[in-house]
Amino acid sequence: MKILVVASEAVPFVKTGGLGDVVGALPKPLARTNHQVKVFLPRYEKLNTGYCHVGKLGWSGTISINEKKHSLSVEHCRDKRLPLEFYFIRNHHFFDRDELYIDKKTNRDYADNDERFIFFTRGVLETVTALDWRPDIIHVHDWQASLIPVYVKTLYKEEGFFSQSKTVLTIHNLAYQGTFDSERFGAIGLPEAMFYATSPFEFYGKVNFLKAGIVYADKITTVSRRYAEEIQTDELGCGLNGVLSQRKEDLVGILNGVDYTVWSPSRDKKIPYTYHLANLSGKRMNKVELLRRFSLPVRDRAPLIGVISRLADQKGLDLFAEIADKVLAMDVQMIILGTGDDKYHQIFREFETRYPDKFRACLTFDDDLAHWIEAAADMFLMPSQFEPCGLNQMYSLKYGTVPIVREVGGLADTVEDFKPETGQGTGFVFQDYSPEALLDTITRAVQTFGKRRIWTKIMKSGMRKDYSWDRSAHEYAELFGKLNNMKND
Repeated sequence: MKILVVASEAVPFVKTGGLGDVVGALPKPLARTNHQVKVFLPRYEKLNTGYCHVGKLGWSGTISINEKKHSLSVEHCRDKRLPLEFYFIRNHHFFDRDELYIDKKTNRDYADNDERFIFFTRGVLETVTALDWRPDIIHVHDWQASLIPVYVKTLYKEEGFFSQSKTVLTIHNLAYQGTFDSERFGAIGLPEAMFYATSPFEFYGKVNFLKAGIVYADKITTVSRRYAEEIQTDELGCGLNGVLSQRKEDLVGILNGVDYTVWSPSRDKKIPYTYHLANLSGKRMNKVELLRRFSLPVRDRAPLIGVISRLADQKGLDLFAEIADKVLAMDVQMIILGTGDDKYHQIFREFETRYPDKFRACLTFDDDLAHWIEAAADMFLMPSQFEPCGLNQMYSLKYGTVPIVREVGGLADTVEDFKPETGQGTGFVFQDYSPEALLDTITRAVQTFGKRRIWTKIMKSGMRKDYSWDRSAHEYAELFGKLNNMKND
């Protein structure tokens, strides 16, 4: 099949979060199974071009937005080992900026984010048409690319170029929808009559890009089976649960995968000591070295709890802040890595002062340190309010770092609660979003840590789990294949 992938970020070129990891990883196993894959991204100023040689494509054009013409140029590179190519839609006005989505001067979204991604999605379709490359499947990600299913079935319908193309929209986090004031609808380039109450675009009086994509896409996927169910509820539907419920027959949950060439303790180049299932001695050595780096005493009987997270309420840190004194009164140590809300920066700095031999907060983003914490920690804390998929709990399982998670989204799909009566389980799971439930679960984990044979069994059960991208890519390939067969019937 010919598969067109469209997104606003992808590793190794540019990344702000899990979206970049997914779009960077998924095309590779698809290309390895002989599908032709082209990935389209914006050509940001901060794009990392070290992965492959990026050169200009011998084609350019213009895109009109509100009757103003914007120049379009395209850059291109290919993976030498796979039938995988990358294209970068360029416009200096829209993409030569310090950040991808947020203006650092105001700490708000760029005021013209709608026009930026209208230009991007139109530019993708114009470029593919110019290349005369007719995709069987168009796989778009999140609100930034969700106008493509709309354009394929409206603006580009009469041309017929995409008449055999099927569209798949993947929702990575429903909380981000691309909503804009109603008077900006005209920039999309569709008749004003298409914006009315209860239309595919209208959302409480505003324009909603993601809603339109959900309505027009042939299939919708999200990043775990549990999250596919949760987003159809009032609690986690973010106002779109009704629309998603109407499309429930076309909504599929496919769990994200892990790139084990990067995230595996036996081959990780970013940790001091590698280790594997048959010999876990390197894990303790990583712990000792990490504790020394942070000037914490080495206490073998005290579990080290790791946290790598955006510091925000969504990640359950409001629960932890309420019980932190009780947790740190136990014989434990804790290292937190991440940035986010100022209130958590202040709270964690206070904990450092209050518990100098137990608690450290590294308030930055450091990928090398993230690997080290995964390899060194005994437990990984991830008590999220909601979590579409989550990757760190899957990293933790592979590193023998036992997860403590809430039973939501991808956390529920990947971590099995330990049951003492059966001896089965890969982590510690709680349901109620409350400080009491979290404290009880941490207490249960700390008590179990003292039983070394049982703890080692839990570690090894997690390390044996396979959440590789090959498994996820197979599910996507099956979905794409069924869609492709439908168009040929």
